[in-house]
Amino acid sequence: MSAPTPAEHSAHDEPPGRIMAGEMAQQPAVLRRILDEGAPRIREVAAAVAARRPRFVLLTARGTSDNAALYAKYLLEIRLGLPCGLTSMSTTTAYGARPDLTDVLVITVSQSGGSPDLVASTQAAREAGAVTLAVTNNPDSPLAAVSEFHVDIMAGQEKALPATKTYTASLLALYLFVEGLRGGDTAPAKALPGLAAEILGRQDEIRALAARYRFAERMVITSRGYGYPTAKEAALKLMETSYIPALAYSGADLLHGPLAMVDNISPVIAVVTGGRGGEALQPVLDRLRGRGADLFVVGPAAQVAAASAGFVLPVEGVPEELQPILEILPLQLMAYEVTIARGQDPDAPRALAKVTETR
Repeated sequence: MSAPTPAEHSAHDEPPGRIMAGEMAQQPAVLRRILDEGAPRIREVAAAVAARRPRFVLLTARGTSDNAALYAKYLLEIRLGLPCGLTSMSTTTAYGARPDLTDVLVITVSQSGGSPDLVASTQAAREAGAVTLAVTNNPDSPLAAVSEFHVDIMAGQEKALPATKTYTASLLALYLFVEGLRGGDTAPAKALPGLAAEILGRQDEIRALAARYRFAERMVITSRGYGYPTAKEAALKLMETSYIPALAYSGADLLHGPLAMVDNISPVIAVVTGGRGGEALQPVLDRLRGRGADLFVVGPAAQVAAASAGFVLPVEGVPEELQPILEILPLQLMAYEVTIARGQDPDAPRALAKVTETR
């Protein structure tokens, strides 16, 4: 008899979603650990990198980590005025390109640090003159070994296939690193563990909202600015757990064509960050309401009140650049609850492995 698959094992021996639920619940403690134990080391790494005076930043990642890298891109360009790009690893691993990366900072974000293309492209970047930094959940990984510098996100082992705690841990570690580069004050981040616990404690509220979307055939998720990586990560979580096709768009891009597919049947989730990103999204929200969209808003109370449904985030006094660490939490819960409502197991999405070995 063949061994049971992970999905079969989970279905027979454990409640569906037990592992993912447990790891989501760990996030306040993980954030606190990074602030209390990891922040001094991250600041040391940032000071060493800043002394090299990088002229440009390239960010390398896949999947959930790619969304964390996109968040870092916003931080670096807005907070430091440092130009950034997201790399295409195949230019190095498949085509053998060897650009001159002298004085370029290459940041590779990976939960496991084990994907061969991430390791190979980082090694090639270092050989091409780059300052290389790995941001991982495994300081003993091959990626950490080939990088000049390393930041440990300290999330602890993550067993569920959908990444939750490693995502928010990556965001906080990247925020601390960028603030370290500029010598900034990270005191506002101290409120995050408590606020995260408050949000996660409202799971019953999310469960009731998830029932609204149990039979959705597709979803559109939109945001602008710092909230855009949240939209992309929420779409990924929904697709890999519930199998609902979820399309993530910048609000600006949504108006350039995809708005035509929005109707009053398929839900639209809008991540409204308090600050300039939310202000830039306002014309998009007006257009969505004008089309009669079933609009679900994650954001400030005033924006939620003007939507079909929503979740009010406790972000008063939280700087805009830190809000993505909180914004994703109700959307992780949403993906989990929708998946459970559809009779599926979010711990064991079909056809997925925890470490994806692309080349």
